[in-house]
Amino acid sequence: MNDQRSEEGADRFPMTRCSVINAVKSGDPAEQTRALDTLFAAYWKPVYKYVRLRWNLPKEDAQDLTQGFFAELLERELLAKYDPAKSRLRTYLRLCVDSFIINQEKAAHRQKRGGAAIHLALDFPAAEGELSGLTLDPASIPSPESLEEFFEKEWIRSLFALAVEDLRQLCRQHDRDRTFRLFEKYDLAGDSDISYQTLAEEYSIPVTDVTNALSWARREFRRIALERLRQICATDEEFHREARAVFGSEAR
Repeated sequence: MNDQRSEEGADRFPMTRCSVINAVKSGDPAEQTRALDTLFAAYWKPVYKYVRLRWNLPKEDAQDLTQGFFAELLERELLAKYDPAKSRLRTYLRLCVDSFIINQEKAAHRQKRGGAAIHLALDFPAAEGELSGLTLDPASIPSPESLEEFFEKEWIRSLFALAVEDLRQLCRQHDRDRTFRLFEKYDLAGDSDISYQTLAEEYSIPVTDVTNALSWARREFRRIALERLRQICATDEEFHREARAVFGSEAR
C-alpha cells in the first residue's frame, strides 16, 4: 500500500471483543460457529500454501490435508488447548499443522472425514494462483526460520485481503463505491504513476475530494483490519504484539 496515510484516528485500537479462543470455549454453538468461521477465513490460505511448500506436496494432497487439518482442529479441540502465554496463535497453528501431517504420513493414508466433518467452501484454485504467482521453489526457503516468515507473510496477506473485502462491502452500503475504486487504484494496484491529480482528472472531481476519500478509506481499512485481528487473538497482549507485527509500528 502507498506510504501516504491518514493520521486522524489511524492509531486507535478497536474495542475489546470476544476472541475466537474465548468463543470456542464458551459452549454457545452460535458463538463457536462465528469464531470458527472467522478463524478459518484468516488461516486456511496460509495453511494451504505452507503445506504445499513446507511438505512439497501435489496440490490435490495439500487440499485434502488442509481440509483434514481443520477437521482435526475441531475433533481434537486443539483451540481449547492453546496457551497464549506460551506462543502466538499463528505459531501454535503452524506447529499443529506440522504435527498433523507427520501423523498422517506415519499412518500412510489420508483419512476421509464424513458425518460431523466440517465442509469448508475453500477456493483452492485462487490460492494456487496466488502461490504460483510467488514464483517460489520449496528449495529456496529450506530453513524453519524462512518457512515461519513465509507463513507469517501469508497470514498478513490473508488478513489484509479479508479487510479489503470488508471495506468494499462497507463502501457499497454507504454509497461510496467511488471511494473504494480510488483506494483500489491508488493504494492496491501498485502503480507508481498514479497520483491524486490523475485520479481527480479521471473522475472529474477536485483533488481535495480524492484526498478526503483516500483518508477515509485508509482509516476504515485499518480499523477493519484491527477488528479482524483482535478477533483472532486470544489476549490483549497478543493483539498488541500482532498489531505491531502487521503494521510495523506501535498503535495506540
